[in-house]
Amino acid sequence: MTQKEKKLNAVVSKAVRNFKPPEELTVAEWADRYRRLSPENAAEAGPWRTSRTPYLRKPMEAFTDPKVQKIVMVAASQVGKSEMELNIIGYIMDQDPGSILFVQPTLDDAKKFSRLRIAPMIRDSKALRKKVSDVKSRDAGNTILQKSFPGGMLTITGSNSASALASTPARYILGDERDRWADSAGTEGDPWALAEARQATFYNAKAVEVSTPTIKGASNIETSYQQGTQERWRHQCPECGEYGEILYARIKFEHTVKKIHGKNVYDVKEPIEWICPHCGCLIPEGVMRRQPAKWIAENPEAYGKGVRSFWLNAFSSPWTPWKKIVLKYLQAQGDTQRMKVVCNTLLGELWEDRGDIPDEEAMLDRREDYGTNKDGSPVEVPEGVLVLTCGVDTQDNRLEYEVVGHGYHGETWGIKKGYIMGKPDTDEVWNQLDDVIDHIYYFKDSRRGLRISFTCIDSGGHYPQEVYKRCRMRREKRVFAVKGRGGEGIPFITPPSKVALKDNKKITCWLYVLGVDSGKETIMSNLKVETPGVKYCHFPEGEGYGYDSYYFNSLLSEKLELTKSRRGKHWAWVVLPGHERNEALDCRNYAMAALRILNPDMQAVERRLKEKPKPTPPQKAAAMYRAQKTAPAEQMFDDW
Repeated sequence: MTQKEKKLNAVVSKAVRNFKPPEELTVAEWADRYRRLSPENAAEAGPWRTSRTPYLRKPMEAFTDPKVQKIVMVAASQVGKSEMELNIIGYIMDQDPGSILFVQPTLDDAKKFSRLRIAPMIRDSKALRKKVSDVKSRDAGNTILQKSFPGGMLTITGSNSASALASTPARYILGDERDRWADSAGTEGDPWALAEARQATFYNAKAVEVSTPTIKGASNIETSYQQGTQERWRHQCPECGEYGEILYARIKFEHTVKKIHGKNVYDVKEPIEWICPHCGCLIPEGVMRRQPAKWIAENPEAYGKGVRSFWLNAFSSPWTPWKKIVLKYLQAQGDTQRMKVVCNTLLGELWEDRGDIPDEEAMLDRREDYGTNKDGSPVEVPEGVLVLTCGVDTQDNRLEYEVVGHGYHGETWGIKKGYIMGKPDTDEVWNQLDDVIDHIYYFKDSRRGLRISFTCIDSGGHYPQEVYKRCRMRREKRVFAVKGRGGEGIPFITPPSKVALKDNKKITCWLYVLGVDSGKETIMSNLKVETPGVKYCHFPEGEGYGYDSYYFNSLLSEKLELTKSRRGKHWAWVVLPGHERNEALDCRNYAMAALRILNPDMQAVERRLKEKPKPTPPQKAAAMYRAQKTAPAEQMFDDW
């Protein structure tokens, strides 16, 4: 071979080096052979091992199945779904090149993912490093949002970027966190539809849609999942051999709770066990993690349409102990926003407590007999109640109130619902409210009774100063002013602030601002519970209690609906037709807030209730007010 031929051969070899035929590999096989996990992103840096996350094998293999055009993955956080996407991107770059459109919720998310996840993968995987130049080089084909490789281009963008979604064709589309996407890419419409339109010229196009689930009925990933094979990851029971899904509802555990600095601290005892839905056997976590598992399709016919869909929770993740999931669930109790996060990111479930409230007839039928005393009078407090709170709504011509009993684990009992006619600026109205607050509510055993431990009174009407003054007079009885604030994401309870009385700026009253939307969600969620126990709402039957059709019409007066505004879609509470009054809902909300503010140790309360035969009535408000009026001004300041 002449020197000239050698030079020509070298040039040709170099030119075709990157165009060798692809290996016969699935995405999983490619990742096992070539992918390395970067130390800044992985708890277990080093070579990728599909065996570590066996539930990802089938979704990755589906990508190289010529019969599959679309893969849908609904999964909890920290199960490896992002790594699956990265493996697919790496496989395309190395084995089956083509144009890729990778869509994140926002452009900022896209830049962050590229910088923190894609760039390290390319850097640490030799097979990719040879094909994609460093972003700092002079190669104009590699930027943060665009990376060129032989035979293709990776474009990374946000769902809110209309220009990127509507421009050049793309054989592959990958959508990450689909449920967080913008409703519209600018003014161009649905981002996913725009992205799919870019695949029109490719006979061998592939699409991958991945997301953590969000809200039932408003989840895009749920819709896509329903169109596919609907496969669930199920483990084999070592006792009966049947396969079942590990769900929170089938987890058995024991736990203790104690108060530390006024907050509940939970301790979950080992072992934590799974209840087999087929044989009822209890299987410890350690055993279940070693059991065979497989994907089982509920809609296998969708495979013929080219769509495979998968649903996975965190119980199968090798990085998430069951104890962590259980603790997160316990810690989120009573906090709707936190529970949503746990439900979506750990349980891998859609949040279902929006709208779909029961009707008045169903609630009327659910009322129960609390029993009668020896003298024929109705029992005021049924067994199970440990704490009483009161919520008061202020109207121009009356006060409406509800006394609510609370037991373990969010179980509640309606005790008394009523109203006091008269303007809230008169002594007579407040004296009658004192009769409600000071009253001792007895169990069937008349030696045992309860007083109201905490009362929240609405100050958002036309008489805020009157409410502030009257609440200050009754502070020793734990009567406090509240003001509701609507909107998503506002905490139900925040620390109180002091507000000055108009007549004397030196005299102040404590005011709690409540995130009423969060409270309403909790109430509506609890009303759906159909079995007495955790979070169940009891209501008494009988005329003297006040729980009639008017009450339930008012309690069920609002519904959470998805509305549109300039800010996009958001949830808002709207009044239902035929439900003009919502005072009962507000009263229940304030009574629930009162318990959250009080935050009692239920076990300690139960012990005291058993030991103490009869409570002592508190000092009357009138006497307290007389004492305050004769006291020097400096003694009227808050001292706590």
